[in-house]
Amino acid sequence: MKYKRHDEIKKIISDYNIETQDELISRLRERGYEVTQATVSRDIREMHLVKVALGSNAFKYSMPAYDAANYTSKYQYIIKETVVSIDTAQNLIIVKTLPGMANAAAAAIDGLGWKEVVGSIAGDDTIFIAMHSYEKASEYAATLTKYKNLKTKA
Repeated sequence: MKYKRHDEIKKIISDYNIETQDELISRLRERGYEVTQATVSRDIREMHLVKVALGSNAFKYSMPAYDAANYTSKYQYIIKETVVSIDTAQNLIIVKTLPGMANAAAAAIDGLGWKEVVGSIAGDDTIFIAMHSYEKASEYAATLTKYKNLKTKA
């Protein structure tokens, strides 16, 4: 759902000069997305949206001009530096991090944009990642392990 909403946000900001979160919320609701301000704020942050000048003190949201591969390498670096262990349990991946680093690691994992992820929850030093199946959890854990150079316990 999040990735469909992100795709819709990309369409909206390319079709309209969206200046505020309220305008974006309104456009999303017109298209059937019941979102809160907190959700849209999080989407803006996750998508790295920027405000660009339109002239005469007007601004609009825009996609950043950046190299996606560069961000991927940064996300991989965050995973490498913060993750302590990776384990699986059925369709869940349990990621242990350094104390206080689960949110940063979860943001990096979410930033990789893997559509196989159903959702994730981060605490202080633990992340739970829900996948659609055991097979996807195993594949994803192996990929995370590659970033971290750890062995999975599964």
